Amino acid sequence: MATRKTGIDQDLVRDLANILTETDLTEIEIEQDDLRIRVSRAGTPAAPATQIIAPAPAPAASTNAAPAAAAVEAPSEGGVNVNNAVTSPMVGTAYLAPGPDADPFVQIGQTVEEGDPVLIIEAMKTMNQIPAPRAGKITAILVSDAQPVEFGEPLLVIE
Repeated sequence: MATRKTGIDQDLVRDLANILTETDLTEIEIEQDDLRIRVSRAGTPAAPATQIIAPAPAPAASTNAAPAAAAVEAPSEGGVNVNNAVTSPMVGTAYLAPGPDADPFVQIGQTVEEGDPVLIIEAMKTMNQIPAPRAGKITAILVSDAQPVEFGEPLLVIE
């Protein structure tokens, strides 16, 4: 019987699934070169589902505007006051710039106006620009480029 080679490290996928179980996470994602592996599971402790994407698409601006994000009511997170945090309106991947070689939408210390794009969240292969829900100064950026984000997760702080 011939062995079929898939080109995907199945041991790595199993290890990621085990990490989900051990840490009670719902999703984990890694990226190496042009291969991105995301392992996620539903809210129940059922077997994890695996999504493999290769190669990773380059982020691009879109005319699809996501609804304005809401403020978080938590007093602080890691020493950062998140009362004025812009939260993710959806599950997806956050991108800080409109393209791989482009300048970021915002930087710490920058002043933004209400409606200015502050980042992009890719969800289901759709790029959604996230607008600033209010005018103010960017005091913290809480996510890194190409980081998976959950609904309601703090993304950045506007004071």
